[in-house]
Amino acid sequence: MMQSYLFSRISEWAMAKTIINNDLEISYIITDSRSVSYPEKSLFIAITGGNHNGHDYISSLYQQGVRCFMVDEHYAIDEKLADANYIIADNTLECFQRLVAEKRHLYHCPVIGVTGSNGKTIVKEWISQLIGNSKVLVRSPKSYNSQIGVPLSVWQLNKNTEVAVFEAGISQMGEMERIASVIEPTIGLITNIGAAHQENFASRKEKLNEKLKLFANSEIIVFSTEVPFVEEGISKMYPHKNVLRWGTNLNNELQIVKKVVASSSSQVELKWNNKTCSLELPFIDEVSFENAMHAIAVLLYLGYDLKYMESAVKKLVPVAMRMELKEGVNNCILVNDSYNSDISSLGLSLDFLIQQSRKSNTVRTLILSDIYQSGIESEVLCRQINDLLKKKGISRLIGVGEVLKNNAQLFDLEASFYNTTAELLDSISHNTFKNEAILIKGSRNFEFEQVSDFLEKKHHQTRLEINLNALVDNLNYFRSKLKDTTKILAMVKAFSYGSGSFEIANVLQHQKVDYLGVAFADEGIELRKSGVSLPIIVMNPEVKSFPAMIEHQLEPEIYSFKVLNQFIDVLRNEGLTQYPVHIKVDTGMNRLGFMTSEIDQLKEVLRDLNEIRVRSVFSHLVGSDEVQFDDFTKTQINTFDRVTQELKEALGYSFIRHILNTAGILRFTESQFDMVRVGIGMYGIGVEGHKKLKNVTSFKSYISQIREVKAHETIGYGRRGELAYDSDIAVVPVGYADGLNRKLGNGVGKMMVNNQLAPIIGNICMDMCMIDVTGLNAKEGDEVQIFGPAQPVSDLAKALGTIPYEIFTSISRRVKRIYYYE
Repeated sequence: MMQSYLFSRISEWAMAKTIINNDLEISYIITDSRSVSYPEKSLFIAITGGNHNGHDYISSLYQQGVRCFMVDEHYAIDEKLADANYIIADNTLECFQRLVAEKRHLYHCPVIGVTGSNGKTIVKEWISQLIGNSKVLVRSPKSYNSQIGVPLSVWQLNKNTEVAVFEAGISQMGEMERIASVIEPTIGLITNIGAAHQENFASRKEKLNEKLKLFANSEIIVFSTEVPFVEEGISKMYPHKNVLRWGTNLNNELQIVKKVVASSSSQVELKWNNKTCSLELPFIDEVSFENAMHAIAVLLYLGYDLKYMESAVKKLVPVAMRMELKEGVNNCILVNDSYNSDISSLGLSLDFLIQQSRKSNTVRTLILSDIYQSGIESEVLCRQINDLLKKKGISRLIGVGEVLKNNAQLFDLEASFYNTTAELLDSISHNTFKNEAILIKGSRNFEFEQVSDFLEKKHHQTRLEINLNALVDNLNYFRSKLKDTTKILAMVKAFSYGSGSFEIANVLQHQKVDYLGVAFADEGIELRKSGVSLPIIVMNPEVKSFPAMIEHQLEPEIYSFKVLNQFIDVLRNEGLTQYPVHIKVDTGMNRLGFMTSEIDQLKEVLRDLNEIRVRSVFSHLVGSDEVQFDDFTKTQINTFDRVTQELKEALGYSFIRHILNTAGILRFTESQFDMVRVGIGMYGIGVEGHKKLKNVTSFKSYISQIREVKAHETIGYGRRGELAYDSDIAVVPVGYADGLNRKLGNGVGKMMVNNQLAPIIGNICMDMCMIDVTGLNAKEGDEVQIFGPAQPVSDLAKALGTIPYEIFTSISRRVKRIYYYE
C-alpha cells in the first residue's frame, strides 16, 4: 500500500473549498473511473476534457466504494452522495496539480526532470537501469508526461524515496510552467529538440524556450553540446545556472575523447573530473548512444564513479516502449509487458488484462518476477501484491525470483514459484495453459521475452502490428468534430478491416462508443462469446441466422419488406415483442435499402407491428470523400432528413438517425444527426490530404537471407526479374498467401528497409518475395515494412489501382496480429 494522507491534509494542499464528512486516509489518486483497485483509499479527480466529463462517473464510483472526490464548483452534488468527501475546485486539473505540487515539497531527495522532443522515456528507464538496486527509485509509469500524467507520477513520492525521475512533455505554449511546479526538479535534463509537436510552435527556438521553463529552480542542467542552439538557449535563459555538458568539446564537464563503433557495440573513452575511462555500450546506433550518454551524465552527477559505470552500462537493454497483446497457445491471450516492474505499473497492466478478457469465468494468470527498487520490505510488498491480485480477480500467480518464492506463504490464491526464468521454462509445457488470459510482467534481467515466445501461438515472423494508442487518438479526433449528444457507431466488420475483431471491439467498448457494426451474424456472435456487451448491428443479416442473432442479442438491419416479414415470422415464433431493428433507406447508393418510393408503404407496415421497435434509421453516402459529388451528397442528406421525419411522425416515437461515414464526418459535419459511423477512419484513413489522423496498422516482416547475384541473372519463378547490374537480393518471408498482392512484383511494389525503399524483384511467391537491397547497407534479420508510418498503405493501394480497404482485408489470418499500447 502506498503512503497514506488524511483527506483533510490533502484538502489543505488543494487550497479549495471542502466538504468533509469522514476524514478518510487516502493513498491513491485516480482520474480514470475504469481503473479502481482500492476505492476506500482513493480520491477521484473529476476532470472535464474534450471527449469526456469525469463528473459523469461519480455515481458509479460511489457505488464501487469511492468516498472522496474532487469536483468542479458548478457540479451539483447528488443528495444520495452527500455523505462523501468533496474538494470543490474552480478548475479540477489545476487544483490536482496544485495539491501534488504541495505534496512534492515534503520530499528533498534528488528529483530528475527529463524533457525534450524524443528519448524522454528511454533516458528515464536507462537512468533507472543504471541505478539498479543501489537506491530506492520512483519514476513516471510508462510515458506519463502530460498535464495529468505528471501529477499522477509525482504523487508516488514517499518517505522511502532516495531518487526520483519524471518525464515532462508539452505540445503547446503555456504548458510547461504548470508541470514544472509539480515536478520541481533539482536536476534538469533535456534530451534533444526535434520536429515532434512543432505544429503548435512558431520555431524550434520557441519550443526549446518553453521546455527550458522546467528547469527554473533546478540546481543544474544536463545536456549535449552536439546541438549548438540548445546550449545557446540555456545560456541565454539561465546564464548563472550550473550545467553539466557532454560531448566532444574540450571544455565539456563530461568529454567524449574517442568513440569507436564495432559490429555490435560502441567503445567510448570519457573524461570526467580529470579522470578517463573506457565504456563499452551494447549498441551501435547514434540515437541509443545519445540516450545512454544522457543517463551516464546524470549518474556521474549523482556521485556514481567511473568504475561503477564500466560494469553498469554493459547491462543496458532496449526499453520495450509498448504493452503487446498476442494470441497464445491453446486459446489463450497474452499480454506482454516487461516495460516497468513496480507496483504502480503492475496495476495498470492488470487493468489492461481485464479489459481484454471480459468473458465471464475467464481464468486470468499473472506471470510475475521480483520487483526491484520499491523501497518496501519484501514481506510488505508481497502482501500488497497479493491484495492487488485478489482485487483484480486474478486466478493464478506464477512467481519468478527469490523474493516471491521466499514469501510464497503470503499468497492465498493458486500459485507456484520458481527461482529463475530457466527453472520456470523447464517446469511448464503448453498444456499448462488453456483458455486463459495471461499477463507476463517482469524486470528486464529476468528475460521474460523467452516466456512470451514460448507461449505465443504463431511464430511466423511476418506480422501486422496494431497501435491501439493511435486508434484511440483517431477515434477521439472524430469525437472532437461531434456534438456532445452525437453517438458513435464503430464499424468492426471484416475482422475489423483485417485488424482483429475482438481485440479492436474490446478497445472500442472501453472507450465507450455507443454501437458496433458487423457485416454478418457470425462476426457479432464471436464478439458476444468473447464478452463484448455493446449493442451490435448486423448490416447483412441472413434468414438462417435470425434465431442465432436473437439468442445473442444482435440487432438486424432491415432493408426490404421480404427481410422484414421473415424476421417478424421468427419473432412471432419466439413470442418476442419490441425487438430492436435498424431500418436502411436507399437515398442513392442503389444497393440495399428501402427506396424512397416505398416509404409510404413502410410507414403503414411499421405502424401496425408490435414485434419490433425501430432503434435507428440510416442511409449510406455514395461519394462523401469526393468534391465532385458534393451536390449529390447534399441531395442524399436532404432526402434522408425528409424521409426520417416522415417515419418519425408515422411511428409516433423517436429513433436514432445516421448517415455520415468517416469522410462525411470530416466534410459534412453539420449533418451529423444523432449518430455517425466511423470505420476505416479509425485506422488513419480519411479524406485525401487529411493530416490529423494517425497510422494504426503496420505490415512488417524481416530479411531472412541476402545473396549477391550477378548482372543478367534472373530472380524467382518465370525468370521475370532479370538484373541489369550486380545486385544484393534479399529474401523476405511474406508472399501472396499472407496477403501481399502478386501484382506488386516485378518492380511495381516497394518495401521499406533502413528508411529506404527497396523494389520487389521478380514474381511474388506464395510464402516469400525478393527485394533489391543494393546499396542499402541491409543485413539479414533487418526489419522490412510493407506498409506503415514510413510507407502509407494508401501508396500501396495507388500502385495496385485499388483502395486501402482491400489491402487491409486481404491480409491472411496466418499473419499474427500484435496489438500494443505505447
